Amino acid sequence: MTDTKERASARTAIQKVGTFMSGMVMPNIPALIGWGIITALFIDVGPFPNDALASLVGPTIHYLLPLLIAYTGGRMVYDVRGGVVGAFATMGVIGGSDWLIGQFNAALPEGADELGEVHMFIGAMIMGPLAAWCMKQLDRLWESKVKAGFEMLVSMFSAGIFAFVAAVAGFFLLAPVVNKVMEWLGAGVEWLIETGVLPAVSILIEPAKVFFLNNAINHGVLTPFGSTQSAVDGKSILFLLEANPGPGVGVLLAFTFFGVGVAKATAPGAALIQFVGGIHEVYFPYVLMKPALLLAVVAGGASGVATNMIFGSGLAGPAAPGSIIAVFGQGIGPGIMNLLGVLTSVVVAAAVSFVIAALILRASRKRDLEAEASGQDALSDAVAKTQANKGKESSFLSGIAGKSNLDGPITHIVFACDAGMGSSAMGASVLRKKVQQAGFDQVTVVNKAIANLDNEPQVIITQKELTDRAQQKRPDALHVSVDNFMNSPRYEEVVELVRESYEGGPAPTDGAAEDAGAPVPEEAPAEEAAGNVLTLDRVTTAPAATTRDEAIREAADHLIAAGAVTDGYTQAMFDREAEVSTYMGNWLAIPHGTNDAKETVLGSALSVARYREPIDWDGNPVRFVIGIAGKDGGHLEILAKIATIFADEAQVERLLAAESDEELFQMLSEVND
Repeated sequence: MTDTKERASARTAIQKVGTFMSGMVMPNIPALIGWGIITALFIDVGPFPNDALASLVGPTIHYLLPLLIAYTGGRMVYDVRGGVVGAFATMGVIGGSDWLIGQFNAALPEGADELGEVHMFIGAMIMGPLAAWCMKQLDRLWESKVKAGFEMLVSMFSAGIFAFVAAVAGFFLLAPVVNKVMEWLGAGVEWLIETGVLPAVSILIEPAKVFFLNNAINHGVLTPFGSTQSAVDGKSILFLLEANPGPGVGVLLAFTFFGVGVAKATAPGAALIQFVGGIHEVYFPYVLMKPALLLAVVAGGASGVATNMIFGSGLAGPAAPGSIIAVFGQGIGPGIMNLLGVLTSVVVAAAVSFVIAALILRASRKRDLEAEASGQDALSDAVAKTQANKGKESSFLSGIAGKSNLDGPITHIVFACDAGMGSSAMGASVLRKKVQQAGFDQVTVVNKAIANLDNEPQVIITQKELTDRAQQKRPDALHVSVDNFMNSPRYEEVVELVRESYEGGPAPTDGAAEDAGAPVPEEAPAEEAAGNVLTLDRVTTAPAATTRDEAIREAADHLIAAGAVTDGYTQAMFDREAEVSTYMGNWLAIPHGTNDAKETVLGSALSVARYREPIDWDGNPVRFVIGIAGKDGGHLEILAKIATIFADEAQVERLLAAESDEELFQMLSEVND
């Protein structure tokens, strides 16, 4: 169990790094594409050599692109202020690298090969967000301590002075480190190409794609070095190592001809989305259904790389998204023969992947047919695993899963969690309101414990950590994973699924679900709590905690002081957090006990703490911690009201601006009505 958790934690860490890198690079892909077109067309080896236009190539890749990436990364951390500081600090790294290389080249004997410029993509990815984060921490030191009228002066000069300091630090400290790293990575890439073993990289890249671990490789190594190669040669094979759509479409075509059941039915549509739309993740569940299919995508990827090596072909810039259209656009710039090699590599990769996948599917066809006859739905399970690997939901993947689970109009939706009380009650309240606003009053949206799921619900919504358990309990339902209960984009997708299940419009309300708007507790009818569940003495705008565990302990202490729980409830709250995060979204966390801790609950009560600075709650920022103790379902209606409040971002802003405990309590006191 420990090894499994450690592997999951490591995978999550790599995903976060890769996702952050992607967030810095992807918004700037249009600039990379524009640069790639200029490079492919107008440098000396291009089809239309033009010294004047080619003069744009060097400054763009050396200065503009890294600074854009640095600004984007800084802005992700600390808005525009962070972007500006991050970009200026990165200029120091670029200048430091150029100075070091200039010093090295000046010391070379006459006639020796000089070092070329190092394009600071990696330096930008490090310095941009790092400088922004440091600026953010510095601003906190004098926040609320500057005299009125001097705020702008302090803001401008503090940012300018720190930008100067960060640029100098980048010049002398970070530039030599990045130069050395780029030297090592460059030597490794050149060795792979020169020795002809570059196709073997597919052994790493293709499985990494399926498990969403490829962004760190793609944006941290392939894009920087591909851009450097393209600046010289007008193209780079590195841009096709990960983006080639051939391996994925080959697997999907194999399912189209040799698959069974839902997988066979959905594969043609998935192939169109993947090949033309460039959304590669749609084929990942099909591979996860049969891990042996990793052999197919690895062989397909390696064959595509080998083909490009034979033709000497590559792309002028990144193909993002990795569709055949983007590949065509970036492949045609360097010339028709280059495009021929690129398209051949796609066809070869697809063919190899198809043949191997077809053999694997044919070999297991009998078992697959038997599994289908017994009611097993391997594709739905694989979709859930894929979304868990991704760490967030996907409308493309949910569409695949939806086809395998929905039969007729949706009438029952259940939010399920371990205890069926806290997070599920709030999520159900938010979604219920959205479903009713869409005109589907006949659809019930309730909350339950996973252990008590029955045959009624067609759609079951859980936090992603609990989806596997819910699927084991109800494998025939449509399962939706969420990680933000307050404003998850999955809610709109569920509403759309409801609408589609009624073929474009709501069915007439027959009164069967007249009370669908009221939260339905798992074990007892929801009723008004005796007395006030939230009181002023349990509301604070000046809590002492600075960590998640301290905040949980503070919430537990308030509930204990209120006489709502015994001392044992504190451990139950930590046990709950160990199983699944109680982060809800919109700055809110609602720590509460496990289902096994009912004997420690003496009554229903809430505690509210608003923190001045965000608390790191399993990687999510939290400003509000609402401790919950619920007795006999009496707290559920109150949770529904809290959900309504925190689903409204404007209301959350007002809560953040409350200046006293009393003001915050007044704004939340409606939970007692």
